[in-house]
Amino acid sequence: MNDSPPDLPPDLGRLRTVETYLALALKRVRAEIAQQEQRAAQHQRVVDARPPAPEWLIEQLPSGQTTYVHAGECWAAGKRSEGVSREEALRALADGTEACPVCTPDTALGFREG
Repeated sequence: MNDSPPDLPPDLGRLRTVETYLALALKRVRAEIAQQEQRAAQHQRVVDARPPAPEWLIEQLPSGQTTYVHAGECWAAGKRSEGVSREEALRALADGTEACPVCTPDTALGFREG
């Protein structure tokens, strides 16, 4: 009577072959897991090393003319936007730079003209 599970070969020689194959496959899987973990850890180090996003942005045209003051996470801020301090953003608004109509930084900054 054969007590082997139906999905395994019935003789010792073939069982040893399956064992060797599975041991090698397990070794490859563990090596791939280690590589994936190493890549994930490296990616996390890069993410952690990024400087925080600026709270305020001033957008400028190629001519250098200032166009808008934005909140730091504003999706409407153009590629020519530069991070600035709260004081610089308030000064720009006071000097007549428009507040972005999308993110309304003047409200967030508590800016009141006059």
